[in-house]
Amino acid sequence: MAPVSAARISKAEDKAMDNSISKARPGPTGISIRNGPVTTDAMDIDSAPNGASKRKSRSSINSAVNYKDGSDSDEDAPLAKRPRKAAQKKEELDSDDEPIAKKNGRLPPSIKDTPTGDLSDDDDQPLGTKLAQKKANIMKAASKEAKASRASDAKPKKAPAKKAVVKDESDDEPLAKPRKRQSNGAPSSAKKANGVKKQESDSDVPIAKKGKKAAPAAKGKAAAVKKEAKFDKESSKDNDEQEEEDEEYRWWDEPKKEDDSIKWNTLEHNGVIFPPAYEPLPKNVKLYYDGKPVELHVGAEEVATFFGSMLHSAQNVENPVFQKNFFGDFQDVLKKTGGAKDKDGKKVDITDFKKLDFTKIFEHYKGISEAKKARSTAEKKAEKVERDKVEAPYLFCKWDGRKEKVGNPRVEPPGLFRGRGEHPKTGKVKQRVMPEQVTINIGKDAKVPDPPAGHKWKAVQHDNKATWLAMWQENINGNYKYIMLAPNSAVKGQADFKKFEKARELKKHIDRIRADYNKDLRSDVMADRQRATAMYLIDQFALRAGNEKDTDNEAETVGCCSLKFEHVTLREPSTVIFDFLGKDSIRFYNEVEVARQVFKNLKMFKKPPKEDGDDIFDRLTTTQLNKHLSSYMPGLTAKVFRTYNASFTMSRLLQELKIDQASSVAEKIKLYNDCNRQVAILCNHKRTVGAGHEAQMEKLGDRIKGLKYQRWRTKMMILDVDPKQKKKKGADFFALDEELTEEWILEHQKFLVEEQRSKISKKFEKDNEKREAEGEKPLPDKDLREKLKVVAELEAKFKKENKTKKVEAEGKGPTVEKFEAAIEKINDRIHNLELQSADREGNKEIALGTSKINYIDPRLTVVFAAKANVPIEKFFSKMLRDKFKWAIESVGDDETWEF
Repeated sequence: MAPVSAARISKAEDKAMDNSISKARPGPTGISIRNGPVTTDAMDIDSAPNGASKRKSRSSINSAVNYKDGSDSDEDAPLAKRPRKAAQKKEELDSDDEPIAKKNGRLPPSIKDTPTGDLSDDDDQPLGTKLAQKKANIMKAASKEAKASRASDAKPKKAPAKKAVVKDESDDEPLAKPRKRQSNGAPSSAKKANGVKKQESDSDVPIAKKGKKAAPAAKGKAAAVKKEAKFDKESSKDNDEQEEEDEEYRWWDEPKKEDDSIKWNTLEHNGVIFPPAYEPLPKNVKLYYDGKPVELHVGAEEVATFFGSMLHSAQNVENPVFQKNFFGDFQDVLKKTGGAKDKDGKKVDITDFKKLDFTKIFEHYKGISEAKKARSTAEKKAEKVERDKVEAPYLFCKWDGRKEKVGNPRVEPPGLFRGRGEHPKTGKVKQRVMPEQVTINIGKDAKVPDPPAGHKWKAVQHDNKATWLAMWQENINGNYKYIMLAPNSAVKGQADFKKFEKARELKKHIDRIRADYNKDLRSDVMADRQRATAMYLIDQFALRAGNEKDTDNEAETVGCCSLKFEHVTLREPSTVIFDFLGKDSIRFYNEVEVARQVFKNLKMFKKPPKEDGDDIFDRLTTTQLNKHLSSYMPGLTAKVFRTYNASFTMSRLLQELKIDQASSVAEKIKLYNDCNRQVAILCNHKRTVGAGHEAQMEKLGDRIKGLKYQRWRTKMMILDVDPKQKKKKGADFFALDEELTEEWILEHQKFLVEEQRSKISKKFEKDNEKREAEGEKPLPDKDLREKLKVVAELEAKFKKENKTKKVEAEGKGPTVEKFEAAIEKINDRIHNLELQSADREGNKEIALGTSKINYIDPRLTVVFAAKANVPIEKFFSKMLRDKFKWAIESVGDDETWEF
């Protein structure tokens, strides 16, 4: 039986713990010294099925010059860039345990190596001290605002007119003012959630272990299922045009519902799209066992193709756990389908995974993939039109008579489960989902979608308190999968609005919550002291609360309340090192400086006889923590702190900004991103460096150098027009930039020649495809050869320039003034790209997109855009503008809105 902390802490024990702690001066508290995912050298980047690359290479060293700026789509793939620091000696650590990261893997970069904007300007003060002071000032401002906000709420009850007069106070109130609704986190009365009288702790009894999850639903027989949609096919035509014609639903302008648990009154939709049926392998493509081809039942053959089609993904197929899980499921399928046979019909016992050869299967699917890539544009376009026609009826539903976009109406196809991190079930077979497993949620009076022929739905229900359209249970972990509305739907927008309003409401109570947990850090009740310590860590370092996991069936992901003995290392005088599998099973390392009392408490929670595997917070659960938090404010949970801290910090930083309206748009965007970066640092939102970061930075550098070369050529054209300008402007004006070496210029010229050749050839092909589609005769090859003469001329021009070191003036009526104007434009482009380069380099370890989308109130971005006179498109993509339409429309040009 695991050891459990005593229910109460005696004064003698408390004093003894004080004496055991180092008297050395601690560092600045509340700041992460080193924070982020742990990377390893042996990381094989996974790629798309059938050999199609999903990620860019780690580096473009020794490759041709490239200027195309790829999107940062590989943010979640680690780049083992930094050298590993020498491991500290074990005796230097205060406790016997050692961080996992010391044993293998590379630590995330130190705070000293992370760009922090204006905080790095003053070198006289350590960066950690500056960050701690910045954070302390923000927390002090939060406390002051909380008191002012409560005072404001207490005053205007008599006469509503006075509310409008007190501008400063009313700015702190949430937009959702009606107090009757508690779902948005607003207290129903001023007396409630006073934060003084706490609920009696229900943690005096040690935590009982939770039972394992129920077994997953019965497995459905794999079969091909297709479905013809019958609902409103006509209305699904020209979806984009009709969407614009539909009247806009401005839910944010409507009065709040008395009962917001009712999500809809009428709901119509067409159900789900099932994956296509399995196509058996050709007769000449077989699985080989012990060097001989084997015959398989179609069900077993399909499972074999799951593994065979992904041989390119060494990260998975060479993983022993992946292999073991796949082989176990494959053998089960073989037993159910009659096993394997040789060419003579004799039974073959497949008992050794190492004797299986999937090469022929892999080559078959690789060939299909390459053939798809080689299709003409016209073929691809025709297939897309056909696919869009089939999918169109499922992409929208009717929600209370409104047309709403469905997020993803497709049922997951069968395949092999991969999971993230070291998932114990990686490699297991994800079975084909049958209609008999799918529950449909739809309005009572709506027509129920027809299931595929020969099948029926598991159930049809009319739950208007649910926001999902269809649901099924997958066989791997027994999790439920849902078809939901798209992120830009009214339902999702309302959920986002409530989330940020709840965070705004927390602003009124944050001072009392912090005062209470700081007081309880010294409580003689162990449960209260553990709860206060957990609240400190969640508030100060953005740790997730965490939930217990069934570790036999799920990856053991950890949060604050579920930390184990081995996840925390203590280093005197006040450093705490967290090392564990966090959200999505990603290994996370966080080295922080904490208050001395917190350090002392953690040492107490870890004292012998506790050892690896034992709970640190053995008298606290996430449920108990959230129950305590709800005593301050209805609906308050631990996760609200992440949203509150990020939004409030961003609000303060933006308020401190001095915006020069004469600055360029790029400079204003960088100001905003610098604030976002500081939020990520102060609130501990970090990420691993993207695998393609170095390659992207090199491409960006090549683009900048390309513009500098263009600028130099333009300057040389000035000399061609008027040689006297050399004396007038000086020789330095016409000098070549030092970074533009002769070798680089030759490579760049080669790139420009090939780029022009490619453009002309592609345009010629496109024109011919268009002519063929319209029934016209394609242009002859001699036309292409004629057009390509321009490329030869460019090549000859560069050779002449390299020999003579002179550049002939280009364009009609060349003048010095025209070239000077062109140089100014090039200078602006170079400046903007250099800002972009510095911004991207600063963001490489920080997930700005994550904080901007999930944690920072979008209305703060809208207000900044209005104040800085920058188009909102510069901050929000089309998808985010749709998702946050409520924020953009509700704030508008109001520059006075505050979080």
